[in-house]
Amino acid sequence: MASNVTEIPAAAPERAVAHFGRKFEFETDCWDVHESMRTGRMDFVLLDVRGPRLYEEAHVPGALNLPHGKITASRMAEWPPETLFVVYCAGPHCNGADRGALRLARLGRPVKLMIGGMTGWADEGFAFAHGAEPGSLATPG
Repeated sequence: MASNVTEIPAAAPERAVAHFGRKFEFETDCWDVHESMRTGRMDFVLLDVRGPRLYEEAHVPGALNLPHGKITASRMAEWPPETLFVVYCAGPHCNGADRGALRLARLGRPVKLMIGGMTGWADEGFAFAHGAEPGSLATPG
């Protein structure tokens, strides 16, 4: 008798390559975002899509606060159309980042989700910035 794991067979390796390869088109993780900031290769705009109060309490250093409900064509016009946005929210239990990513995609903007959000950032042991300003990795946590 098969287990719950093997009851449905695994995909063929070539299908798995296609599936997992595509995920990287849509997602990045906290470590990759942190490493990009640490090495000065920040070729994207990091958006915290939670509300201002939560952002001020703690946020990923360098992130701009733009609640997902405020992502509009006029607001995004300050960035060139090819700008990649990376969005995050509270964590895997929150769909705010998905809502923000959907709004950006509907506006024709390139977007990736930072999987894990604030929870993932904390799990990695990375410091947070506090207050209304984006801060930087040097900001004490």
